[in-house]
Amino acid sequence: MGDTSRPRIGGPSKIGGDVDPEVFVSDEQVDVAVDLARWQLLAEGVLSAEGIRGGTELSIIFIAENDIAELNESFLGVVGPTDVLSFPIDASELETAPQNGGATRGPDRAPQDPSDLPLLLGDVVICPKIAEQQAPTHAGNLDDELALLVVHGILHVLGHDHAEPDETIVMRRRELELLEQLHWHGPAPDGFRQEPPTP
Repeated sequence: MGDTSRPRIGGPSKIGGDVDPEVFVSDEQVDVAVDLARWQLLAEGVLSAEGIRGGTELSIIFIAENDIAELNESFLGVVGPTDVLSFPIDASELETAPQNGGATRGPDRAPQDPSDLPLLLGDVVICPKIAEQQAPTHAGNLDDELALLVVHGILHVLGHDHAEPDETIVMRRRELELLEQLHWHGPAPDGFRQEPPTP
């Protein structure tokens, strides 16, 4: 599970006006059937549970094994496919107004408030074929595996990491809490594991 790290978004946040966060979900592979509406609802629940409020946007893209392998090598320098990659977008790098003298308002309009603009949180890219292959020895079944990858990927976008042991403990604990709250609606089933077995 990979990410491109950035500082963690902490605490309840309201960014981008009074609208609800939007999650865009896309299936760009044909190997495994994916219920886009289901994973969109889970993602929306995770953003809400993590205190994300206001006009924010997140994309979840399901892609083929060779496509995620290319991304894994291009962005992380790792050869071969992986299950999930997260690409956070740093809010400080976003442009909030047109450059080079572009018109931003008419004579009867107030200046645009940057807090009313949507914040692009980032993208989560998941490979259902890899999820299907590792599910029996990881989360237990494909449904739980995909749920774990959606939650894991979003937490990375929001700044969680597992590079250090203490970070790993915090992130895995939060994954389990979110899965119990939003996916199972109760305790984790027997046999659920959050990490792959060691070879």
